[in-house]
Amino acid sequence: MPVTPRKAAALPRNPDRSRSRILSAALKEFAAKGFAGARVDSIASRARINKRMLYHYFGDKEELFKAVLRSKMCERKTLADAVSGGPEETLPFWFQAACKDSGWVRLFQWEALEGNWQKVIEEKERLEEVDRWLQRIRQRQARGLISPDLDPRHVMLTMRSLTMFPVAFPQLTRMITGKSVFDPKFQQERSEFLKKLAVIFRPAGR
Repeated sequence: MPVTPRKAAALPRNPDRSRSRILSAALKEFAAKGFAGARVDSIASRARINKRMLYHYFGDKEELFKAVLRSKMCERKTLADAVSGGPEETLPFWFQAACKDSGWVRLFQWEALEGNWQKVIEEKERLEEVDRWLQRIRQRQARGLISPDLDPRHVMLTMRSLTMFPVAFPQLTRMITGKSVFDPKFQQERSEFLKKLAVIFRPAGR
């Protein structure tokens, strides 16, 4: 039996679905305009939800930004748990992840441009996430996948740079390689390059 407009309006809300739509819309808005430039009205419009409900679920703009960060960190932790090999596997993996999630990369760019890099929102939780990544690197060093002579902090920073830079600076990627970062041919070339470059992280003699 078809649902009439009146009955449809009476159907119970789905809070989880509404939250998911809001978080997705918020990521797009924050990635496009930064924290300072993002507008709650625009996020509500993107999510096709009443602004009052947005405030009900997330409080204010900063709390919504924190929720986006927590959601993305949880998502990336799940990705990290799915890959356990050495740099020849993880570098192409995280490069492809950056290509599929360019909004996440742009979020970091806006944060830096807005001068928030000395003290960032949700810094305590993000530092805990950094510690987990460093622990993974130390575990790979103990397994002989990464040289123990390398400082884990600089290994992490270098890996992030290698995988995120082409997405963060697509104009340089195009000028240097003649291809868009979102061109499948470029992504294949970059992945193959990263596999070969991964040898620099290996222990001597491996």
